[in-house]
Amino acid sequence: MRTIQHWIDGAATAGVSHRTAPVFDPATGAPQAEVLLAEEADVRTAVAAAARAFEDWQDASLSRRTGILFAFRQLMYDHLDELAGIVSDEHGKVLADARGEVQRGLEVVEFACGIPQLLKGDYSDQVSGGVDSFTFRQPLGVVAGITPFNFPVMVPSWMHPVAIACGNTFVLKPSERDPSASLLIARLWAEAGLPDGVFNVVHGDKVAVDALLDAPQVAAVSFVGSTPIARYIHGRASAAGKRVQALGGAKNHAVVLEDADLEFAANHLTAAAFGSAGQRCMAISVAIAVGAAGDRLVEVLRGKAAQVRVGPGRDDSSEMGPVVTREARDRVIGYIESGEAQGATLVVDGRKLTVPGHEDGFFVGPTVLDHVTADMDAYRDEIFGPVVVVVRVDTLDEAIALINANPYGNGTAIFTASGEAARRFQRAVTVGMVGINVPIPVPMAYHSFGGWKDSLFGESHIHGPDGVRFYTRAKVVTARWPHVEHPVVASLQFPTAT
Repeated sequence: MRTIQHWIDGAATAGVSHRTAPVFDPATGAPQAEVLLAEEADVRTAVAAAARAFEDWQDASLSRRTGILFAFRQLMYDHLDELAGIVSDEHGKVLADARGEVQRGLEVVEFACGIPQLLKGDYSDQVSGGVDSFTFRQPLGVVAGITPFNFPVMVPSWMHPVAIACGNTFVLKPSERDPSASLLIARLWAEAGLPDGVFNVVHGDKVAVDALLDAPQVAAVSFVGSTPIARYIHGRASAAGKRVQALGGAKNHAVVLEDADLEFAANHLTAAAFGSAGQRCMAISVAIAVGAAGDRLVEVLRGKAAQVRVGPGRDDSSEMGPVVTREARDRVIGYIESGEAQGATLVVDGRKLTVPGHEDGFFVGPTVLDHVTADMDAYRDEIFGPVVVVVRVDTLDEAIALINANPYGNGTAIFTASGEAARRFQRAVTVGMVGINVPIPVPMAYHSFGGWKDSLFGESHIHGPDGVRFYTRAKVVTARWPHVEHPVVASLQFPTAT
């Protein structure tokens, strides 16, 4: 059985880890590797390596940083298919989807390649007599990223390229469910010329997470995952005096108005709900049908869901793969059962799906539940599987009120032909990312990603301009160089500009 090690100070290492966890092939249900689970001592070693590396890396010229970033970008392109294959093997998503994930991560690397422009400060000449004022930004030091299983390349790439470009050193704790991609990323950083210790990977569970949150040398923590864990990480890291950006869970709604092109809307809802087996924080899990759109939308969704080709991620004919673990499959099935028991209409039942030759895989088929109400478990909870629930309302205002009453505020969308309705919707919803006839409004890397309400803890969104601000501190300098022959008279009065 292959053992997946940590990456600390430029080399793979077992450290002092003595505990392991299985890494499964979700398509077969069989274990394919075991990953080491870090002890506190392993985390301390990684943080110490990052702290030593920071002493030199913080002073690396912008030219040197961008040279390494451009080399890393090219290496990611060269290894795109290899990274996608690793993701597919350990996560289960189909290869085309995995390639898309790597590409979106690459976009952040490309954004970070522009760090000389992004770190430019401001300069004001002669703010007072003989006095100038200017600003610049400096790195924080050692920063940490704690990332989820559903995007093992993209989500860490929201963090480490920007953090490293800004002059920080980085310790990544990826999900132990699909850890191998992070090791390949570490090797690519090393091949690109990044000094040892600037990028480190420690695998693990709560032991590793708590050690990172408590480590005095860690200045900031970035997290993406469920809302309960985001709240925990924000609280514990903040109490330790760290900067925190903690992105939590989601229950993303898509509103379908009566004037929408229902074929178009249903196509995009199907892709957004069932792509990656629904294991996306931006997946559409609630379709709000307004007025007469309801019956027609559900019928079209029924047909679309039945046509989704489900199979192993490595099969080019597959459009949707398995969920990541047996426990995840059982959890999704439990929500389907509770929805039916609580009064929803089961339009398409994914529990009955069987993939020939992969009967032990973690498969759940596309599922559609109609006539769902806000008090049902299938509506209230984040299912994180290939299940879309349909809620019916009479007006757009009711749809907006339903979305705003939901504790999550990650992403939302509206399908309509009305510019007035779209504008009213985008202004009224209390959600961080909004799509207009776009079901998954994940912003490009030069904008920042982040939700509202229980989908974000901490004030900073991730990557983009917010990422640069998060990983740096601003410094303002006010300078005077007095003329030797004309000394400036000091005053006990509060200084003013004259």
